[in-house]
Amino acid sequence: MKTILKSLTLSAVASSVVLAGGYKIPEQSINSMAKAGANVAYTTGADSSYDNPANMSFLDESKSYLEGGLTLVHLPSNIYTLGGPYSGESKAENLPLPFFHYVSESIGDFRWGASLVVPGGLTKRWETPFQKAFVEEFTLKVIELNPNIAYKIAENLSIGAGVRLIYSEGIVKSDSSGTGGALVAKRDMSGDTISFGYNLALTYKPTSDINMAVTYRSNVDLEEEGNAKLFVNAINPSNNFYDGDASVSVPLPAALNLAISKTWNDQFTLEFNYERTYWSAYETLEFGYTGTNNAYIPDAFRQTVKNWKDTNTFRVGATLDMDNDLTLMLGFAIDESPVPANTLGFETPDTDAKILSIGVNYKQTENLSWGVAFLYDNKKPITIEPGSTIAGNPILENGGRFTGGGAMLTTLGVAYEF
Repeated sequence: MKTILKSLTLSAVASSVVLAGGYKIPEQSINSMAKAGANVAYTTGADSSYDNPANMSFLDESKSYLEGGLTLVHLPSNIYTLGGPYSGESKAENLPLPFFHYVSESIGDFRWGASLVVPGGLTKRWETPFQKAFVEEFTLKVIELNPNIAYKIAENLSIGAGVRLIYSEGIVKSDSSGTGGALVAKRDMSGDTISFGYNLALTYKPTSDINMAVTYRSNVDLEEEGNAKLFVNAINPSNNFYDGDASVSVPLPAALNLAISKTWNDQFTLEFNYERTYWSAYETLEFGYTGTNNAYIPDAFRQTVKNWKDTNTFRVGATLDMDNDLTLMLGFAIDESPVPANTLGFETPDTDAKILSIGVNYKQTENLSWGVAFLYDNKKPITIEPGSTIAGNPILENGGRFTGGGAMLTTLGVAYEF
């Protein structure tokens, strides 16, 4: 018991800042949400700007397109079971995420568009004492402005490219005072950054009813800079032993999409999408401190091993245009988690998932339509074997089981053509 409490407090500060792959949000429109993200080869509106800017070339050349909406994200509680006081349950979270897309009229063979989206992030809070010692709160917000341009090389071939302008901010708190140990560690960190990346796209239409597409989004390192307050009563029983500048870098990973769609009778479309996300860029979590007393900060506060792995996601989406101005959409995906079991932590109890989605669009007038979509992300439970973790978490070193979690997302939006 004493060994666990001492190890817990000494490693508490270094456990939490990460971008959770399980809460990466590629679905940024009504159609994308309704088709579980299988919205790359076959896009028909303003969301082409984000999902595949090359497809902007194949929209009606005389029109401009707008789409805006809101996604309500519900993150159910994660439950950690070990026994005795070490078990715990995280708080359920509800997050509103807006999105906006625009595509201009054609300018010769060129076309431009822009998207404002929230492509990733996480809020995770624990109030149970042994989890709170590592993650009292972890919040990461990521907002992306993505201007794009497309060029139609031929009637059946288009390329696209864009710039990723990303603002992110984070909050990290932990507090081991509730664990009953004589040694107490606390942390309160916050920071933000502006970062840049790029995206590329290509669409080829071998026939009028088949689309083949490739898209790529570059890795963006989120170099968060801000302030940290650290307290360990063995170092300074009366006050923070560190209150000054702090920094940490986490990746918003590169992603490659390969997609193909086929349309029958101008009514039914099926799309298959393979996504490769390059999470292996996330090897370690490194904290930097430049303020007074930084020399006294223990190594456990400076680095955490992550060793995340590249992941595969397989998506399929179906679109049915009905005769009553309704469009019905369905989606299914198998999504791998990037987090190895031996570096899993309370900030990212992430596992493989199966995703189901459904949605509908209603064309109210020639120019105006609106829709709703729902997506369910079902996480697989995971058991950690005692002694298998290398993440430096003395609770998880004793094993345990994570259940619950996942996500439920509801999207409401409106689109306009003019």
